[in-house]
Amino acid sequence: MIRRRTLLGDGALASFLTSASKGRRAAANTGSYDVELRGTIGRLERLPTLDVESRDDFLTGFRSWKTNQLQPASRKRFNNLLLARGFDPNDDLSLDLILKIVKNDHLIGTDARARSAVHDLMHANFDNEFRSKADMYLAEMEAADDTGPGTLELNPNMHIPDYTRHEIHTQPGGYVGHPFAGHIYHYSTNNFYVGLNSINYQDELHTRLGSQVPKPEDGKVNRLLDMGCGIGQLAVALKERFPEAKVWGIDIGAPMLRYGHLRANELNVDVNFAQRLAEDTKFPDNHFDVVASYILHHEVTEQASKQIINETFRILRPGGVFFPLDFYTGTSRAITGAYNRYSQWKDHRWNHEIWRLEYAAMDFPGEMRNAGFEVSEKGPPAWRSKHNLIGIKPA
Repeated sequence: MIRRRTLLGDGALASFLTSASKGRRAAANTGSYDVELRGTIGRLERLPTLDVESRDDFLTGFRSWKTNQLQPASRKRFNNLLLARGFDPNDDLSLDLILKIVKNDHLIGTDARARSAVHDLMHANFDNEFRSKADMYLAEMEAADDTGPGTLELNPNMHIPDYTRHEIHTQPGGYVGHPFAGHIYHYSTNNFYVGLNSINYQDELHTRLGSQVPKPEDGKVNRLLDMGCGIGQLAVALKERFPEAKVWGIDIGAPMLRYGHLRANELNVDVNFAQRLAEDTKFPDNHFDVVASYILHHEVTEQASKQIINETFRILRPGGVFFPLDFYTGTSRAITGAYNRYSQWKDHRWNHEIWRLEYAAMDFPGEMRNAGFEVSEKGPPAWRSKHNLIGIKPA
């Protein structure tokens, strides 16, 4: 959990508050709040220094090499090891058996270690840079907090559930415990998507996903919600697609929301961000026409995921659409095979996806039906192995 980081001790919190105060004074003295040390490329603000950008470029290239060269070789070795022991790699072998067979193989271990190393170096690169200029970046976010076109609601006294405090993706401080969580997440995921051969520097992925979110049958889209919105890329894409609608993005991570709000305002996109739990949104019954989420449910507990599904049913109007994008689970298209089972475990163990295996065992479409949704699994094609489920709230 994030408490293990020295960054997040009580002394660090006091230091953060002191830095925020210094940031306010610095902003007042300069009269300028927009930090673009090296300008922008389209929607993307360039990294602050050439040194940081160069290190990121190397790590991004290394990740791409790992994806396209090392990982296929590792998977081939994995399958050969199983075949040599008389097992079919397509079978759903037990995790204990899989680990026993592959645990001492150097190539498979190198593949796993390469992924962890890229994450550690990548996060350190961004973490060191943004903390080294903390006053400036805190001042920029604070100055944007009360500006528009969108709004930002932070709730510093709200209870932060323990399950949200883990350092998902090994990101320092996780989503709730580092003042620059949004900055680190944005640039880290740019690296991540390149490693998956999917470029997202201009929010291309989120724009495409936003275009695939289904509309209610009656065509009315006046209010939309992005649950677990992170830095708001999908929420912004939904607002750009439905400019007349009121769009909300909620997340438990205040640093993520502050950065998302800052970025949406710089893009001049009117999104309302709020620090709220997806399982307790505080919105009225039957309020939204569409509720969407992207890679939320595998990063929460099974109990929280079920609560979120029920909460979504409550706040959707009759005929409203629920479009949760996440990994397949509980369907005929769920991920099977020994290597995929091993990959899920590796994601859980070394990428700190704490709830990954718990989610994989969950019948997600079944839980949607239990909540009252009419569920279709013939929605628009989603990204890679993600669900394209559609839940409709009956009239």
